Amino acid sequence: MPNKLKNIGIVSALTIVSRVLGLVRDQLAAAILGASIINSAFITAFNLPNLFRRLLGEGALTAAFVPTLQFAIKDGGQESAFALLNRVASWLLLVCGVLVTVGVAVFSNSRLLEGHDDKWYLAADLTALLFPYLLLICVSAAFSAALHVMQRFTEPALSPIWLNLCMIASLGGAGLHWADTDLGRVYWLCAGVLVGGLLQMLVPAFTLVRIGWKPRLDLSIDNGVREIALLMAPGLFGTAVYQINIFISRTLAYSIDDSSATVFFLANRLMELPIGVFAVAVSTVVYPLIAKHAAAADFKAMGEDFRKGLRLILVINLPAAVGMALLSEPIVRLLFQHGRFTASDTAAMVDLVRWFVVAMPFYSVVSLTTRAFYAIKDMKTPVRAATWSFVVNVVLSLLLLAPLGASGLVISSTVAIIVQTVYLDRALAKRLPDLRFGELWRDVGKVIIGSLALAVVVQGGWLLLQFQFGQNRWKDVWAVAGLIPLGLVAYGLVIHQLKIPGVETLRLAVRRKLGLS
Repeated sequence: MPNKLKNIGIVSALTIVSRVLGLVRDQLAAAILGASIINSAFITAFNLPNLFRRLLGEGALTAAFVPTLQFAIKDGGQESAFALLNRVASWLLLVCGVLVTVGVAVFSNSRLLEGHDDKWYLAADLTALLFPYLLLICVSAAFSAALHVMQRFTEPALSPIWLNLCMIASLGGAGLHWADTDLGRVYWLCAGVLVGGLLQMLVPAFTLVRIGWKPRLDLSIDNGVREIALLMAPGLFGTAVYQINIFISRTLAYSIDDSSATVFFLANRLMELPIGVFAVAVSTVVYPLIAKHAAAADFKAMGEDFRKGLRLILVINLPAAVGMALLSEPIVRLLFQHGRFTASDTAAMVDLVRWFVVAMPFYSVVSLTTRAFYAIKDMKTPVRAATWSFVVNVVLSLLLLAPLGASGLVISSTVAIIVQTVYLDRALAKRLPDLRFGELWRDVGKVIIGSLALAVVVQGGWLLLQFQFGQNRWKDVWAVAGLIPLGLVAYGLVIHQLKIPGVETLRLAVRRKLGLS
């Protein structure tokens, strides 16, 4: 357990840095470009390479590659694993190279399809510029997955940091100083994405070389490659369903007006902050462990690690959702209402954030539960769950788009993820009783009680600040800097008294990270 907590601490710390830099990047773009059509076009254009990145890189490939690589290490040692990595990376270069070539050719000639609004041609032009990013990040994902299996978590966790730094430098540095128009600044931003993607690929590659990997082109097909391909086929479809869900929602938001795509994206990013800081870190560290238990058919140990991961996720994300819902207005105003991001943009974003945070705990649970299925090489169940989620999201989005606008899209995605969570939990309990969620319900009740204490402190404090400061923006500073810590103290005191298993272990891990013990 100490090693697991150390790895979670490393990934969490670096993920916090990454998320802070990502927040700075988004703040910078909002201040410089506002919720404009240019910003919305960039966000929409970046959706497609990100879709393929999650499909071929961080989605089905990683899910299939990690357990197969675990077996390769178990059977043939590190040399066998490196040989498999060479074959997988070589096929990725070939497949993604073809996709990039086709994508750039198609989107750079979008004006051959006449009769569309100019904003769609703009989004297509930017998509053509950004499409090479998918090749860089897909190969990077394979390298990072190999490092995870070898218990090297630092370099993969640094990956998004390189991207954020390059985007900040390209927009806030080169874009502001060397571009005279918003379009010119966005071109610089696209260049930052590509340079960042290159660093994301090279840094883990150099790390693998240092620990003995000898890269070479190998397009041969052995049992490992066949197994990954067979595991990816259903997994790719399942991941595609989920990612197409997101893609559809963001594209529909772009169709509403000039600003909705930007506001929808920023609200989604704000919701993902607590998920990315802790839930993804836990899932990243726990997944190789449960995959290892699954390979040894030790399902009791697998269930223990799985529930520890879920418990830690819920202890953090349930109160985070409550706090963010109550303080969404001062948080959004303080973080984003600068430069060209206006008060009306803030009001629109606050409405979306309040709906998004309802889904936050469910996204966190799905992240780890899906990986439990991948660990036992069951790709079909997540496919079915994602398919139901997709159907619910599309149907509700089409029904709610006209009357509710972007809020209807968020409500639709929230209902869809709840459906997916329930489906996966029931299917997992049926397939592996040792991974049953039921044992955690008592702990969830305790977390809810603690979250209610947080809500009382935060909501009471916010009402007092509004009365004291009126329209003064200082109330937002006090809300974020004061009420959040006070709410966390109230929450911590309650769950300490209720003695939730795993909380004491988490507290000790935090103390070790801070050098207090």
